[in-house]
Amino acid sequence: MSTPTTSAPKGRPPRRPRRAAAALLAAAVLTGLVPTQATANAPTRLQQDADALRATGVTGVSVRLETPRGTRTARSGTGDLRTGRPVPQNGYVRIGSNTKTFVATVVLQLVGEGRLSLDDTVDRWLPGLVRGHGNDGRRITVRQLLQHSSGLPDYIGEVAPHPSAAEYYRNRRTPYTSAQRVALALRHPPSFQPGARWQYCNTNYVLAGLLIRAVTGHSWEHEVRTRILRPLHLTHTFAPGDDPALPRPHATNYQQFTPNGPLIDTTLAYLPFDGDADGSLISTPADTTAFYRALLSGRLLAPAQLAEMRRTVAVPADPGAPRGGRYGLGLSWTPLTCGGGYWGHSGDGYGYMVWPATTADGRSTVTVSLHSRPGDPDTAARQIRATTDLIDHALCGVPRPADGGRLG
Repeated sequence: MSTPTTSAPKGRPPRRPRRAAAALLAAAVLTGLVPTQATANAPTRLQQDADALRATGVTGVSVRLETPRGTRTARSGTGDLRTGRPVPQNGYVRIGSNTKTFVATVVLQLVGEGRLSLDDTVDRWLPGLVRGHGNDGRRITVRQLLQHSSGLPDYIGEVAPHPSAAEYYRNRRTPYTSAQRVALALRHPPSFQPGARWQYCNTNYVLAGLLIRAVTGHSWEHEVRTRILRPLHLTHTFAPGDDPALPRPHATNYQQFTPNGPLIDTTLAYLPFDGDADGSLISTPADTTAFYRALLSGRLLAPAQLAEMRRTVAVPADPGAPRGGRYGLGLSWTPLTCGGGYWGHSGDGYGYMVWPATTADGRSTVTVSLHSRPGDPDTAARQIRATTDLIDHALCGVPRPADGGRLG
């Protein structure tokens, strides 16, 4: 891999002249003065929706829609505020928590092979690891890990307690082992008793990665590569380990840490939370789309395990997101305005968000990539709403599966 283009020397903030230039170009992007990049001669609804998403304040947007009728793409904004270059066509992206879907798929394959059960306790495979402050792995099942109903505290607050540019620069190259992440989480009491309700928690999937090693003798990265990436020929998807760089081509990612604050180049990973089974994979829109199409079409899981993955519970709505969302085992469900719904999983981190969405039969998938994240919740909600509107328009415009996207 190569070092990503960045306006900041390693380990310290960007020089003032470059920050000023970036601010001028950012203003041009946010006011619509930077031209968009379309893949057709005339604007399509997909392109219009990409432009609408960019107009909410995203520096760069890319969209890939695959249906039985073919592939369509759209790009908007810029891939780099300093140079003004376009968003790459099918460039490398961090897919964040979409990693969880890959990991859940491996666990469910192991269930299908009879090597473990969803009703096994965490303690059966990781004896004594989950203890302290009321947390008890003897009471938490594998299903509860994958479904975020374990009640375990999230380690993220320990590795990013005060999100800021200074914290990002100071800690971005600090690696943690999975055991260290779990230990950080267990400094806190559980949020609720196992199975009592739903709450998203990254610690669950750090443990799922450790569970895969306990069952197979191999790392979760090895099992994802062997069981998913190689059979599907996803040659542009990988776990980077402690390498913080993105390979080229890629857009530059920008994080605004405070409302109205500067856009900080965060293309280099923040290793404290970009480095484990809960969110470390790097991919491309084409590879990500291919994975979700294969998963939902039944190419990766037997029917019984895919049905388990699609058994959902209700989840609280994110600001700006459609109401009625549900969560299965490493897979979320969102309703469509035209009826039914779509399966997928959003993933985000400092400066990026990737949101794949797939019809129930896996025949049509749209993947939306955002290359900046705002510093205020209202703008974040507008961007989520524009993203889900784009997905809704894209998937409602193609033939839907015979079951209408009903829950499994």
